[in-house]
Amino acid sequence: MILALISPKAQSGAVNKIAWSTVLLICGMLTFVGVLQAAGTIEYVSDGVASLGMPLLAALLICYIGAVVSAFASSTAILAALIPLAIPFLESGEVGAVGVVAALAVSSTIVDVSPFSTNGALVLANAPEGTDKDRFYKQILGYGGLVVLAGPVIAWLILVVPGWL
Repeated sequence: MILALISPKAQSGAVNKIAWSTVLLICGMLTFVGVLQAAGTIEYVSDGVASLGMPLLAALLICYIGAVVSAFASSTAILAALIPLAIPFLESGEVGAVGVVAALAVSSTIVDVSPFSTNGALVLANAPEGTDKDRFYKQILGYGGLVVLAGPVIAWLILVVPGWL
């Protein structure tokens, strides 16, 4: 904004190059996740998972919650919300806290390729000229879905199940 005020002629084309549909998508998804967090939905689901009494399964489900929600929002915000909710079943000592936190971090960040996440939306918006955006959108959506399904279970199998962390 400061550059636009200092030199409006040099910045005149910048606003026209903003991918407004991407800005609206990101703002809408962040608002939606914010409403879910404010309503306590994420905490409610996480508390239900933690109360299962099976720490290994709870760790896997928390990883999936992190992956699904993060595919539509900020990975950092999701981690900040989910790690404290994992503490009740981590205190039992049946699963390693480092392994669960690492698996949750991997599960929540690997899904950033989703076109609904901030990073994925920016990649989509900045696709090179001549790229078929509809086809590219479908490709990263499919890949994002695959990562949401496979990422958490792979992270869980490597970082939590062996119990070495």
